[in-house]
Amino acid sequence: MNHEEYMLQRDELLAAAESALEANDNESYKARCKDVEDLDAKFDQMAQAKAEINALRGAAKAPAAIAPEGNFKMSNDEDKELEYRKSFMNYIMKGAPLTNTPAQTTTGEVGAVIPRTVVNKIVEKMEKVGNILNLVTRTYYKGGVVVPTSSAKPTAAWVAERGTTETQEKVVSSVTFAYNKLKVQVAVSLEVDVVTLDIFERTIVEQVSQAMARALDAAIINGRGTSTYHEPEGIILSSNLVSGQNVDITEGNAFTYSDLIGVEALLPEGYDDAIYVMNKKTFVSQVLGMVDEQGQPIARVDSGIDGKPAYTLFGRKVEFTSALPAYVGGSVAADTIVGFLFRMEDYMLNTNLQPTISKYTDQATDDEITKCIMLADGKVVDNNSLVTITVKNS
Repeated sequence: MNHEEYMLQRDELLAAAESALEANDNESYKARCKDVEDLDAKFDQMAQAKAEINALRGAAKAPAAIAPEGNFKMSNDEDKELEYRKSFMNYIMKGAPLTNTPAQTTTGEVGAVIPRTVVNKIVEKMEKVGNILNLVTRTYYKGGVVVPTSSAKPTAAWVAERGTTETQEKVVSSVTFAYNKLKVQVAVSLEVDVVTLDIFERTIVEQVSQAMARALDAAIINGRGTSTYHEPEGIILSSNLVSGQNVDITEGNAFTYSDLIGVEALLPEGYDDAIYVMNKKTFVSQVLGMVDEQGQPIARVDSGIDGKPAYTLFGRKVEFTSALPAYVGGSVAADTIVGFLFRMEDYMLNTNLQPTISKYTDQATDDEITKCIMLADGKVVDNNSLVTITVKNS
């Protein structure tokens, strides 16, 4: 089965699965999905077998010198290279452990995946992603969403016996959610996809998923909206800022106890479950260690239920994000929001299409493409709890 035949059969099975799903035939739908998985596995086995044959063809080495007896003689380097090739082929075909490998490999891009001592793990810089995404309100409506909001509340008045009051109008508007596509894809050559360690492919899927979560976290905080940039509106978008609910810090100055008290004072009653959001460097350099007028610390670091540090400020949870710039007391090029107080469930993220990961082959290059797409939009549905901390450019 060549690649064209494989893709034709796969498309036919996927079409049959979609038809079964539309007809509410769940058993046929699952059966066709299983057929697709079996077909993929069969094609992968064939591709791997071809790669093994090609690798075996390349294992033969030209003689470096001819011994007096007329026998071929290989140099030490060639002996090591041939030993490595045999060892690597045994690993591919039989799962045998790898012996020491030479410094170079034929596929330079994966030198870190097949090192001298093979460890089934890829070490990368740790990142905290998805923590903001987990705090907001999530909805999954297929179409656009319209959320009614009210800009005024009725008031009661004291009146005399048989007295009357003015009829009050309830002003209601709405917030509408649209569609924005978030997409990431990674290309891996056919040779790498077939012969590298399994952990490499698993790492690609993990990184693709983390890239999606990282992009959503950033959009929730400072997304620029759908009109021009085709992304969700962030919490600190200028249209969401409430007049008078901001504390200014002059650039170069450190946060003071009065500044943070001012933030608390601006939070309206009824939003006691609001939390602080800022960059971790900002918290550590500007807040952690600050004390009140009685010398008591206003920020605390406790051990959470899971044993990890839990940070609080005035008893409120502090959530860290790299989507906000770090402020350690230097200058800023423009007025910059470096932190805010907000009830995170008042931000709504609607996902029209859940993240879908798929793989396909680029016909021109034979690269294996791992692609992930989703449709989402987000907006603040109630901005009354938003109090910002802005470093002013002087």
